[in-house]
Amino acid sequence: MSQAVYLDYAATTPVDPAVVDVMVRHLGPEGTFANPASRSHLYGWLAEEAVENARRQVADLLNADPREVVWTSGATEANNLAIKGVIDAPGGGHVITSATEHKAVLDACQWLEQQGHPVSYLKPSSDGRVSVDAVREAMREDTVLVSVMHANNETGVINDVAAIGALCREKGVLFHTDAAQTVGKLPLDVRALPVDLVSVCAHKIYGPKGIGALYVRRSPDVRVMAQIHGGGHERGMRSGTLATHQIVGMGEAFALAGRLMTEEGPRIAALRDQLWEGIAGLPGLSINGAGAPRLPGHLNVAFAGVDGEMLMTALNQVAVSSGSACTSASLEPSYVLKAMGIADALAHGSIRFSVGRFTTEEDIQRAVANVLEAVGRLRQVA
Repeated sequence: MSQAVYLDYAATTPVDPAVVDVMVRHLGPEGTFANPASRSHLYGWLAEEAVENARRQVADLLNADPREVVWTSGATEANNLAIKGVIDAPGGGHVITSATEHKAVLDACQWLEQQGHPVSYLKPSSDGRVSVDAVREAMREDTVLVSVMHANNETGVINDVAAIGALCREKGVLFHTDAAQTVGKLPLDVRALPVDLVSVCAHKIYGPKGIGALYVRRSPDVRVMAQIHGGGHERGMRSGTLATHQIVGMGEAFALAGRLMTEEGPRIAALRDQLWEGIAGLPGLSINGAGAPRLPGHLNVAFAGVDGEMLMTALNQVAVSSGSACTSASLEPSYVLKAMGIADALAHGSIRFSVGRFTTEEDIQRAVANVLEAVGRLRQVA
């Protein structure tokens, strides 16, 4: 049997071969393998140079100062550092977030609540967007941080972070956005956008897993208290020996994304639309988040009268998911779709397709054929 078509790029992406080549050169005894913090010999100097070059590559994609890029183990840690790190600074205070955030944000906020910090969870509109009016209404005198994602990982719906950030600037409140899904796919200029903290990672844009970064604005200085201690690395914000090979992989992935973004986005959007056009004739189909601006590769479809888990099993030629990879083991319907007001039965029947760099027209044709056959078979049995 031929290999299944991979349409789960929102969960993770394969590492681009160009990125693999760079990473390999920083692993073995003939490569730049040393500890970047070893400043007493050439091996360490070369490793530090590689790390700082990668930091510059990440900063360039964000239009940031390289000194504003703090390495983390991924977007999950970056989200935790941003949210807990701001609240751990003297004063603490009230946090505003949305009910459709990634679990890395929601769980961090729930932990804050357990420590006695007040948190407000905003309900999105029916199309999945978080409105600036909702943020304004939730603000209090003691609000210190708003955390709203740039685009949702399940639906691909894009929030108006420019408007939300502008409100936060006006009120003197820090603004954090989780941009794991959008960096390298949408323009993200931290000089033009009123953002203070931005979480990114490598594995959503064809880099390795286990590496990410937090953008921390320097002018004026944003104070973030370290959550991992042990050596004072990353200007005291995140201790730990830097993983040179993963860092250079992230740098190369970000540089590559910057070069390809203009042409890649429209191509991927066209393939996504081809997928929708191929299956839209099936009765009882709807797009979750329809009408809102969405990422080019995301297509979250509700199949009325079909169980999503059974459909994924029936799709033996397509690799997809029913929601976030972090919650795929749960039998509960997607909390993101429920927060949007979608009924449990329809949320249970929803599938996330996500198209990426290595998807071809032939892949889409195979996927369409498999979806039509599988849905037809399940409805016939029902």
